[in-house]
Amino acid sequence: MQTQRGSAGPVRLIATALVWCVVVADLLLILWIAMTSLRGSSDILKQAFAVPAPPRFDNYARAFEDGGFGPAALNSVVVAVVSSLLAVAIAAPCAYALARRRSRVSSALTVSFAMGLGVPGQVLVVPLFVGLAQTNLTDTRFGLVLVYIGLAMPFTVFMLTGFFSGIPTVLEEAAALDGAGPFRTFVQIVLPVARGGLITAFLLQFISSWNETLFALVLTHSQDQITLPVALSQFVAAAQLNGMDYGTMFAGVCIILAPMIALFSWLGTRIIQGMTVGIGK
Repeated sequence: MQTQRGSAGPVRLIATALVWCVVVADLLLILWIAMTSLRGSSDILKQAFAVPAPPRFDNYARAFEDGGFGPAALNSVVVAVVSSLLAVAIAAPCAYALARRRSRVSSALTVSFAMGLGVPGQVLVVPLFVGLAQTNLTDTRFGLVLVYIGLAMPFTVFMLTGFFSGIPTVLEEAAALDGAGPFRTFVQIVLPVARGGLITAFLLQFISSWNETLFALVLTHSQDQITLPVALSQFVAAAQLNGMDYGTMFAGVCIILAPMIALFSWLGTRIIQGMTVGIGK
């Protein structure tokens, strides 16, 4: 036992040092992006690493006005929030039914949702585009929301099934003795107990929808319908023809990164704990 503990000490120190190196590298990268977003293109080309003197906050104004990041930010917020709420609302009762009904059918459905995690999103682009085109839902926020809900189902159902499986059935039996029906028990007893899992599922889906680029790029093209990643890609494509404005481009990157950084700084511990509890159960 002493030998094992002694050998685990240096390994742990090395692993901790590597983790901190990655953290420091990420923080330096974020700092460099933020500083570069406040510089002019000529200054960036002359010296990639430098302190903005003076800071050019007009890069952000041009990003919102010329780059179309303002409407795109609103679209990203609407699509991410609505799709995340609906995904959790649909997945929760499905996961609860799979967690409580122990049968071959429920086991097969659980395995099916788990297998859905391994399906590459690229193979779904063409079928989804054709289906949405036939229903006139391409280039609409509603169509993009439907796609994000469908993509979220495998992971959200699979994760929430673990949370609901860990809830003691004694609580539901006590509610049944008090005269509560299945729906009332689910709404008033099960959902409050699984609140941590529901919040975690919502946050993970929000992050996924906010950062998603492939489906948004294929399914939307109008300036009043595109999301932030698409707006950034279109701005870069246009800048390659008209001259690259690196300061405005990095300002757009900061606009996309800022909500995610704020979200992880505020709720990062809750997200990690929620995922750990779900896996453990």
